[in-house]
Amino acid sequence: MIDYNSIIDSFYKEGENPELRNILLKHSRYVADLALKVCQCHRELDADEDFVYGAAMLHDIGIIKCDAPGIYCFGKEPYLCHGVLGAEMLRSYSPSLEPYARVCARHTGTGLTVETIIERGLPLPHQDLVPETLEEQIICYADKFFSKTHLDEQKTYEQALASLVRFGEHGLQVFSRWHEMFGV
Repeated sequence: MIDYNSIIDSFYKEGENPELRNILLKHSRYVADLALKVCQCHRELDADEDFVYGAAMLHDIGIIKCDAPGIYCFGKEPYLCHGVLGAEMLRSYSPSLEPYARVCARHTGTGLTVETIIERGLPLPHQDLVPETLEEQIICYADKFFSKTHLDEQKTYEQALASLVRFGEHGLQVFSRWHEMFGV
């Protein structure tokens, strides 16, 4: 398995912003645990469990570069950009982390199409940022059940679905389909 702790440590220095580090680690662990549970409950999917866990632990690494003071993020970029920023961070750490970088870039909502990015004028690259692989989809699905503001609460399916309304009808349909495939 990838040494995700060393990667996190290289960007989240011990003692520099302990509140943010705690939020990242707790949230990521909850997402990773649920994603792993999906893999274990749905062995028929034959998902790569080691990759799923490690990628889930790294999926939000980019929040450190964003402006979201409510969760101790004091960077300059819009929070919406945390996925693509995290992808850049992982690529700069090592080109071998490309599959993990793709998870970072593609986990917002149920993914964002280039059409949506352009139509809404989002500050993101004009490219599809939609989970493609089974593992990317599992992590994206699991992520919707946990927020960074209410760390110790897992959302119900209905609450997770409601949180996706702002992403449009397509996102709701994708999440519903994932719930049929991945529900535990």
